[in-house]
Amino acid sequence: MTLEQAAARAEELAEAGDARGLAELRAEWEDEVESAARSRDFRDRAQAYRAIGSFRYRQKLELLRRGLEDESPACRGVALVSLERLSRDGPAPVNSARALLHELVTHDPNEAVRRLAALCLKNGSPQRDTILILESLGRDDEQPRDLRQSAAKVAELLRRKSR
Repeated sequence: MTLEQAAARAEELAEAGDARGLAELRAEWEDEVESAARSRDFRDRAQAYRAIGSFRYRQKLELLRRGLEDESPACRGVALVSLERLSRDGPAPVNSARALLHELVTHDPNEAVRRLAALCLKNGSPQRDTILILESLGRDDEQPRDLRQSAAKVAELLRRKSR
């Protein structure tokens, strides 16, 4: 079985609510995920960051944070998708990476990464600085339309959450 296949199996187990099976699979693949995240090949790293979300590896948030800082936009994007997945059950993963997410949403050279960072922020706590950054992006006519729309939607959602 490959890491990709193991991650797909982990998704199935998580969706079925099989916590024990998922924990066993996590333990079996932990070293492989760590190794892939340290690979020189961006495709291996991206697969590792995707697996962190699929395996629901909450203890791998620091490794995922490295993915948010990866030189490859593909790796940053996949790490953001995994972070968003891990934060669906609570805001802690997003809150712990908030400063980095602010940096990505405002300055990343890749538009898709910026949109994903904005979408990730929706699962965090509704902090004023995040709302202001997103509202500012939503009103900035020099920003790409998709980014403006995503930022404005997330800002509104966070504003509603804060009430």
